[in-house]
Amino acid sequence: MTETATFAAGCFWGVEERFRAIPGVEDAEVGYTGGSTSHPTYRDVCTGTTGHAEAVRVTFDPQTISYEELVTAFFALHDPTTRDRQGPDVGRQYRSAIFTESPAQEQTARAVLERLQAQRGDHRQIVTEIAPATDFFRAEDYHQRYNEKHGRASCAL
Repeated sequence: MTETATFAAGCFWGVEERFRAIPGVEDAEVGYTGGSTSHPTYRDVCTGTTGHAEAVRVTFDPQTISYEELVTAFFALHDPTTRDRQGPDVGRQYRSAIFTESPAQEQTARAVLERLQAQRGDHRQIVTEIAPATDFFRAEDYHQRYNEKHGRASCAL
């Protein structure tokens, strides 16, 4: 039986690609979550006015990879210390966030964040938001597996 996890770490094209490469991840799709507009489009989200983050919903086999391992991978694939930006991508839609599906996921995400913060040598604060999952709106088809179809994207990763 599979489980889902939702992460936001900047531009979703590269994040999706990197999650897909992790053994135990059965699927990853890009979309929008954490905002107030119903059924936003990419154009809507890019305005920064919907409150949504570009996010990746990961379907995984917990017998192969644990949620804790996915959260740890999430923190390794982006800079969780930059608020509302990753590289050249700036705005609330590019925030670092974990959208939890259950109290157990929330507890695990917070524990990993606290552990990693304690391990940081530079003492920069991790600003990743941890919030309950809200509606996930799948992005337009042309965004799905974008890097596979078009080669490396210009998103910062």
